[in-house]
Amino acid sequence: VQLQASGGGLMQAGGSLRLSCAASGRTVSSSAMGWFRQAPGKEREFVAGDSYSGGSTDYGDSVKGRFTISRDNSKSTVYLQMNSLKPEDTAVYYCAARLFGLRVFTVKDEYNYWGQGTKVTVSS
Repeated sequence: VQLQASGGGLMQAGGSLRLSCAASGRTVSSSAMGWFRQAPGKEREFVAGDSYSGGSTDYGDSVKGRFTISRDNSKSTVYLQMNSLKPEDTAVYYCAARLFGLRVFTVKDEYNYWGQGTKVTVSS
């Protein structure tokens, strides 16, 4: 299983970015997917996740109401739409997959596979 995250970049506060995570094979349709982020000197934290059916989602408290996770199983791709960006959103963002995950997983150790990360920098 391979996950490839993309879409990061430099954005001013208040702006929007959409991250993509392309997965090999049918990984996305068979997996609960998640987005995590890690800022310098900090632990990797949960940002957003959904169940393999896409019917359930959950978000970290700091991004609720601003970020949205979605998926396109036909493209084996998961997205993270990030709106109203803040400087504190600056981090490397990682996508992750939990095969046959019937619920949303919020703990990084519960995921089987990880992408390489894409850097998001939000300037004030």
